[in-house]
Amino acid sequence: MARKTKLFIKSKTFVLIVLFAVIVTFFAFLSKGSYFSLTNLRNVLSSMVLYLLLAIGVGIIIITGEIDLSIGHVGSACGVLMAVLSASFSMPWFIAIIFALILGVILGLLNAVLINELDFPSFIVTLAVGQFIARGLALIICGGKIVQIYDETLIFIGNGRIINFIPVAIIISLLAVVIYGIILAKTKFGRSVYLCGGNKEAARLAGLNPKKISYILYANSGFLGALAGIVFMGRLKAGDVSGTNDYTFTAITAAILGGISFGGGSGSMFGCFVGLLVMQSFTNGLMVMRVNTHWQIVASGVLLIIALIFDYISVRNAAKTKTGTKSQAVS
Repeated sequence: MARKTKLFIKSKTFVLIVLFAVIVTFFAFLSKGSYFSLTNLRNVLSSMVLYLLLAIGVGIIIITGEIDLSIGHVGSACGVLMAVLSASFSMPWFIAIIFALILGVILGLLNAVLINELDFPSFIVTLAVGQFIARGLALIICGGKIVQIYDETLIFIGNGRIINFIPVAIIISLLAVVIYGIILAKTKFGRSVYLCGGNKEAARLAGLNPKKISYILYANSGFLGALAGIVFMGRLKAGDVSGTNDYTFTAITAAILGGISFGGGSGSMFGCFVGLLVMQSFTNGLMVMRVNTHWQIVASGVLLIIALIFDYISVRNAAKTKTGTKSQAVS
């Protein structure tokens, strides 16, 4: 128990928790307490919902040493499809959602096919699938127009509140964090994901199938992208081709800031959640203090750079530790 506590204190997640406490205290002091309220906490969590769903999907893929830059555009295409099926074809809400989720999974599988069967780099493949295929489909589906949503259930998913206070979207995203956190930390499949990220060849020798795992994770990324798109369109009460397009890089930043390494093989969903919590708390604090929007964008860029520096340092230290261990074993 004491060893686990020491390891946690040395982890990036603990540093982020301390940083979160500092941010909250700092802005609470400057805002004379208005920042530190239940309503503002709800606002912070509400602003995290879409980023969190995307961060989970792309974060698990990063653990395997790959990337998915299409997830935001996939969300937009799926959200637009849901809006058109509901508004223009009068489909029941649950059928519209099913079709949207299926489209997300198909686009995710398209990424997997191009990466695994044709051996294309995931960076290029997912960029092309997102920027051109998913974005093009969204434009074709709605004709480049905004499609109004009238179905009350779809609107409730994005804007509804339980006990007239807790947004349904927050519950969806927090459940996703818990479910995927348990899968990664407590299941055989989760251990397989980490092993594939650490060393694919070692994973093969251990009897795993990295290609199959890749297919599952890219399909899952498309699914979560679609879910984010559905929530976004419910919030907006309309299908819009721009949708979640610009959410991808913030989601990736949160994943990296939260301890998921670009080198693969490490990271957790809790760390991802804390990383995004730090980012959105900081942004929310700037909004409460009425800092210019342009400076908020600059601050997001600085956080991304900080995340990359943290990731670089952690990867380098891990490499040094492995080298030192091998040297001691040889001697």
